Amino acid sequence: MSELRLNLITREWVVIATERAKRPHEFHHEITAQLPEPYVADCPFCPGHEEQTPDEILRFPQNQAWQVRVVPNKFSSLSTNTVPQRTNEGRYHSVAGYGQHEVVIESARHNEYIAHQSLEAITQLIHIYKARFLSMHQDPAIEHVTIFKNHGEDAGTSLQHPHSQIIGTPITPIQIRDRIDAGRSYFDETGQCLMCATLTDEFVDGLRVVLDTTHFLTFIPYASLSPFHTWIFPKRHTASFGDITDTEAEELALHLKNILEKLHVGLNNPSYNFVIRSESPRACNSEFFHWYISIVPRLSRPAGFELGSGMYINSAIPEDSAAFLRDTIVMTELEKKTSHT
Repeated sequence: MSELRLNLITREWVVIATERAKRPHEFHHEITAQLPEPYVADCPFCPGHEEQTPDEILRFPQNQAWQVRVVPNKFSSLSTNTVPQRTNEGRYHSVAGYGQHEVVIESARHNEYIAHQSLEAITQLIHIYKARFLSMHQDPAIEHVTIFKNHGEDAGTSLQHPHSQIIGTPITPIQIRDRIDAGRSYFDETGQCLMCATLTDEFVDGLRVVLDTTHFLTFIPYASLSPFHTWIFPKRHTASFGDITDTEAEELALHLKNILEKLHVGLNNPSYNFVIRSESPRACNSEFFHWYISIVPRLSRPAGFELGSGMYINSAIPEDSAAFLRDTIVMTELEKKTSHT
């Protein structure tokens, strides 16, 4: 029988539709797009086309052929060329369109997804995320910084070349406010961090865990909002992604590569979004918030019930989805090298 589960962190009820649940392999992405070439002549992010993007903010490495570039978004709807002035006139509240919007070009190769990159390359990407996150937060007008990636057409990507985005806004989005409020309420009632308690429960239960290492736990939440919705949680309590250590960055690269590669292999490269949900560095020592990464494969679409109720219907049983991903075999870097010799 179907059941309703409450996601304590998002404060959303989810219908786990066991009566009509699909088996995990039934979410296999049927559309098989041809893998693009390493270089595409009309792609503005491919090497040799650097003049087609706005002035470069950062590149790695600096004095060699680049592997990662950070540039302003050419079509940003936010700008620092204004004053972040708030206006409150009766029921009408607004803030001038102040903000920062950057694009992180993740690889010089047009067809090198994060799932296929080396651990060293992904670690460097995480360091760049951190550097830009901290840099944006140095602007006192920026309240919140969102790091996110859209992969595939169903996830809203407009350019195929591997890239992610970072946006700094003069307000804190309601989703983050809701999670902060949920964490504060739980802490007031129990004296514990809600995210830390979730980590402990998921680790002890084990049914929804995909990967467990020293510093991180990757799992599908008990009340996951959609099929294969996955969270990566740091085990060390800290509210801000900007506090990540070098050792943690290396291990996070392992988790990110592992889960994205399992989704790529097990579900045939589905579209997905991922976002780093984090407080600002100023709130790093918050007792009731805990940063994490949310990965959302786009395997279903909200319909009338979701829009009308604010509740989600998940047609994948979280325990089955986690078991499927655990059993999805991906080759290690050494195995890949060996298979090509």
